[in-house]
Amino acid sequence: MSRAVLPWQRVIVLGPSMVPTLRSGDAVLVRRHAPIAPGDVVLATFRTLPDRMVIKRAVRPAGGGWEVASDNPFAGGDSAVHGIADVHGRAVLVLARGWCPRRLSAGPLGGARM
Repeated sequence: MSRAVLPWQRVIVLGPSMVPTLRSGDAVLVRRHAPIAPGDVVLATFRTLPDRMVIKRAVRPAGGGWEVASDNPFAGGDSAVHGIADVHGRAVLVLARGWCPRRLSAGPLGGARM
């Protein structure tokens, strides 16, 4: 029997790779299997690290997946290092700890959608 996957998932951000858009400890609401466009913040797995989920910014479709990037250029850990990623959903809302909910805004690459 297969298990249904809910279309929404809450993800906790760990690490500095998406600063200033996201900070470690932020809770992010992800819409699974949502349409993706360049500039969206996404939940993904690198093909070279299939067991590790990451939050990154979609750059461009490539090789049947996506090139993704960190908003923090000093953090690394993006497609320049790990290659193509498979995207599982689009981040649509940030529920930062101890703060009011805020919508994601366009980051350095612009164009983030809600």
